[in-house]
Order: sequence, then structure tokens, then C-alpha cells
Amino acid sequence: MKVIIVTGGSRGIGAATSKLAADRGYGVCVNYREDAGAANEVVGEITQTGGRALAVQADVSKETDVLGMFEATADELGPPTALVNNAAILGPRIRVENLTGDRIDEVFSVNVKGSFLCAREAVRRMSTRHGGRGGSIVNVSSGASTFGSPDTYVDYAATKGAIDTMTIGLAKEVAEDGIRVNAVRPGFIYTDIHATFGEPDRVDRMARTVPMKRGGQPDEVASAILWLLSEEASYTTGAIVDVSGGT
Repeated sequence: MKVIIVTGGSRGIGAATSKLAADRGYGVCVNYREDAGAANEVVGEITQTGGRALAVQADVSKETDVLGMFEATADELGPPTALVNNAAILGPRIRVENLTGDRIDEVFSVNVKGSFLCAREAVRRMSTRHGGRGGSIVNVSSGASTFGSPDTYVDYAATKGAIDTMTIGLAKEVAEDGIRVNAVRPGFIYTDIHATFGEPDRVDRMARTVPMKRGGQPDEVASAILWLLSEEASYTTGAIVDVSGGT
């Protein structure tokens, strides 16, 4: 049985990935930090069509929460065979000279520390070195890691640069242990993250800078993630796939 944990699985790219994974035969752990209603809605959509899913509350920046999430998944669905590190936060637009230590700590704790903690637990369970059957990890990066997001989210962009580096290093580290590690790097995607922090029109505003002249949809990113998880990508590891309309 294929079992996947999708962090930040209650909204946007995470929700699209959770539902597509269920369609592809995965039992799905839909992780959320605060919005239980949204997570349960995703779970309901999956179970109504015959899939297996559960919602698990966990703040991925907290080690005890991550451990509990992996344990709950194994108990209810079976040992995880795939992980999508999707949970991430950003803050309102700000220049670096105005950043506070608290904001830096929060953004890096969720986006970087959280991804490392989840990857660590996935490797411990999947690695053939530790008696596992192998598996696959996909990290969700961002086009921000390549252009830096000046005057807006340099801190967020820096965390995604760290995710790119983590992907390459971890892929090489566990390649002999039956685990593939890849990343997708979305561009401007229609999710609610921008509206949450006061820029609901950001994707439309930036679409003119995209060679394809449009923003992307969460389903388009989810399709790339599921390909990287699949056997069709069996010789692909350490790759970063841009899903960005050509930017």
C-alpha cells in the first residue's frame, strides 16, 4: 500500500496534491497547522470517492508534532512511502532592513527546520539502511529562490534557496538507500497564500512577466509532484523541476 504525507495539505498546492495522490492510489495524510475544517474537507472529498485519508494537526516546526504525525499516519494508513514537504509560510511585504528577529525565526522554523524534521523522519522509516522498503520525497521550493523577491519576501526566498540545496544534498545522501529526493519550483500560482498576507492580486499583477502570460494552477504543480513520486521518474533524483510558465 502506498502511503503519503502531504504537509500543508489542506489548501492550495497541498490540497491539490493530496487529492491527486488519492486518485493515484495513495493513502493520504493531510497535514494542517490551524484550519481543521479545510483539512477535513479535503479528507471528505477523498473518502467520498473511495480513497483513504486522514487529517493530522501538526506544526512541522515542532519536533514532537512531527513525530506524532508520522506515528498517526503509520497507525491509521500504514508506513509512509512518500513525503511532500509543502508546508510553508511567508509574511507581509517587507524590506530586509525592517525585518524582526521573530519573523526570521518563524519563517525559517516552518519552511526550513520543518522540512528537515519531516525529511529526517521519512528517511528513518523508508531507508533500506534502516530496514525500510525505500520511498520518495518531493520538496516544494519556489521560483523566489532564483530571483530573490527583493522589496517583498527576501526571507521567504532565502528559505526556498535552502530547500533547493537540501534537495540536492539529501538526494545524494540517500540514493543508495532506496530513496529518491526531488523538488518542484512553482512560479506564480493561484493560491490563497498571497491574499492571506494582503496581496490578493499578486499573481494577476505578475502574470505579464511570465513568458506564458498567465499564472499557474495548483493542479499543474500537483501533477509534477506526482510524476516525481511515480515509477516513471525512477531514475530521477536531485532534480528541481520548474513549474513556472517559463520564468
